[in-house]
Amino acid sequence: MCIVLFAWQAHADYPLIVAANRDEFHHRPAEAARWRGDLLCGLDLVAGGTWLGVTREGRFAAVTNYREPITDQVPGNRSRGMLPLGFLESELAPLDYLHTLEADQNEYGGFNLLVCDGQQLAWMSNRGAAPQRVEPGVHALSNGQLDTDWPKTRRGRALLQQAIDAGVSIDKLLPVLADDQLPDDDQLPDTGVGLELERLVAPIFIQSAAYGTRASTAVIQRADGRFSFAEQRWQPGGARAGEPLRLGD
Repeated sequence: MCIVLFAWQAHADYPLIVAANRDEFHHRPAEAARWRGDLLCGLDLVAGGTWLGVTREGRFAAVTNYREPITDQVPGNRSRGMLPLGFLESELAPLDYLHTLEADQNEYGGFNLLVCDGQQLAWMSNRGAAPQRVEPGVHALSNGQLDTDWPKTRRGRALLQQAIDAGVSIDKLLPVLADDQLPDDDQLPDTGVGLELERLVAPIFIQSAAYGTRASTAVIQRADGRFSFAEQRWQPGGARAGEPLRLGD
């Protein structure tokens, strides 16, 4: 997943509001979100992990990769998708869970990990960000560190705030994730991957035949811990793969 837009303790009725896109190669097989016991998530069929999930007990987790020059990329010995899964299947508080990962964090490729138990939201990256609490507000986590100032994160935060101001609902969150505005070249970050790739991944919603947004997920957590959850899946080139799947309590 390449962008997670979220509001944490920024609304009186909904402690956590999330709009997130998973971007991946279209040939990599994955299973749509569904209930797996007490866990609601999609599943990567290559490594067995997930990119985002929630539980009936009110836990939430999401992971993104970390964009860096190809020459600096170090393949991990472990799948990043196991990081959110580990939290969702545990009973640890968010910061406590993140601290358990510190000793072995370099076993994974570059990642950002966001975990929440309804009371505390915490984040870490194995590219220079120790486990820490996330302050209340509207945030964006893409492929840099939390709230890195890229055009897509600035636009995403603004669009999420507009959706919240218009009245919190799944139907207002999903259109945020379909925004495909491409910034001008002089606004693009230089993350060492080359201009062509910077252009491809610059929008919130990414479209191409080989790589792009595979799933858009909207999550709204109520004060009692229950979630509303919707997932829109996408085909190569940006065509919808059916209607959004709506799950949750």
